[in-house]
Amino acid sequence: MRALISVSDKRGLASFASSLEGMGFELVASGNTARVLREAGVRIREVSELTGFPEILSGRVKTLHPRVHAGILAREDQLGELQAMDLPVFDLVVVNLYPFEDAVAKDLPEAEVLEQIDIGGPTLVRAAAKNYPRVLVVVDPDDYDEVVARYRDGRVDLDFRRRFAWKAFAHTAAYDAAIAEWLNANGPFPERKIVVLDRIRPLRYGENPHQAAALYRVRGESGGLIEAEVLQGKAMSYNNYADAEAAWRLVREFDQPAAVALKHQMPCGVGVGADLAEAYARAYATDPVSIFGGIVAFNRPVDARVAEAIGGLFLEVIVAPGYSEAARARLAKKKNLRLIQVPEAQRLPLHFQRLTGGMLLQTPDEGIWDEVRVVTKRSPSPEETEALRLAMAVVKHARSNAIVVAKAGQTLGIGQGQTSRIEAARIALNQAGEGARGAVLASDAFFPFDDVVRLAGQFGISAIVQPGGSKRDADSIAAADELGIAMIFTGVRHFKH
Repeated sequence: MRALISVSDKRGLASFASSLEGMGFELVASGNTARVLREAGVRIREVSELTGFPEILSGRVKTLHPRVHAGILAREDQLGELQAMDLPVFDLVVVNLYPFEDAVAKDLPEAEVLEQIDIGGPTLVRAAAKNYPRVLVVVDPDDYDEVVARYRDGRVDLDFRRRFAWKAFAHTAAYDAAIAEWLNANGPFPERKIVVLDRIRPLRYGENPHQAAALYRVRGESGGLIEAEVLQGKAMSYNNYADAEAAWRLVREFDQPAAVALKHQMPCGVGVGADLAEAYARAYATDPVSIFGGIVAFNRPVDARVAEAIGGLFLEVIVAPGYSEAARARLAKKKNLRLIQVPEAQRLPLHFQRLTGGMLLQTPDEGIWDEVRVVTKRSPSPEETEALRLAMAVVKHARSNAIVVAKAGQTLGIGQGQTSRIEAARIALNQAGEGARGAVLASDAFFPFDDVVRLAGQFGISAIVQPGGSKRDADSIAAADELGIAMIFTGVRHFKH
């Protein structure tokens, strides 16, 4: 038996090659791989000895030769042809590719990145994978132990070969996708978008117990919830991940200490304060009923005061960038509570929405507003402006149609997911009740009529923020002036469907 080895990732290589040698394999290797194996005491033939042709172009051409590829591509019924031409036969191909993605991540100069585009490696891998009924191809060092065990036990069967061929083609496909993404100069929406997903783990089930599910990482993206560490509690479920992501994205909108209570991907309470304990108390006060069994996210490390404030409240998940030892000890009493520690995301990724047979992609909805325009006779006070910004940050993450009522660092009412904007306003204002007097109101989209303004006036709302842009904006402005309400337009809509 003969094996061809040419690897960039040298993990476990010497031990693996030594095991192959012990089982009677003749080992052929290229360049640096051959050097590493010789230094480890493994007997090796260099590819150039086999081909009679030296490596050229600084190693760019070394395995692209008929004496290599013929011995990989030949089917069982074609081996006689190789024998007649005195060509070697390969039974095993062990190859992984130049670290192109690492070069891109290090932001190396373009010329250096180009040198990390492997040509011979993918060609070897694809040739071996195409001929998997006869040739086993190995691309992952983590598979070395299984390969050795299978050869020793005589279990290198067709199913095993086919599984490794699939892994090989997936390996080269992902590699090519990374190169295509790096070369893309057509913005976020090129003619062909290749997304590579790497499975992290299967999940118990999806949104409901009869739905299968798994968690995947998008190749090339890093940070955020996908890299979160589960410090305690049960394994995360599909719904836990979806809710935690929604809560984490919202709490990251705030610079000051903030807490977000959320359920079914919809915020039910948000608070900011001088510290997390104050922020949590304000978030809890918005809706002490809906927070039960929900998710709470913090944008600062959780300390003992916050853990004590949470007390016996049943929560599914707490999300934060860290936890003090005292907080961990207090929260450890809640055995089923999942504590999630989340690293900061480098950037918000493109948003994907699956369709039957297709996909919608959009850039992320970033920011709250750039500039505002006061459209009423009265301008909002600094305190009202601060509350308006909080309300708009929350409304951006609430389901449309969405209305948020806020005052003094906390939400008082959230109306969301309604087909009528006036109904969303009624829900938010009724939830706020007497607290709405002197509070502010935010809307994710413009008012088609002046009805929301007049309803807000009945509850004592003092200031409103909305995108503007309706044909009837003048009606809403007139109603606000009539009621003494300050109103600002942002020109930015924040629909969330």
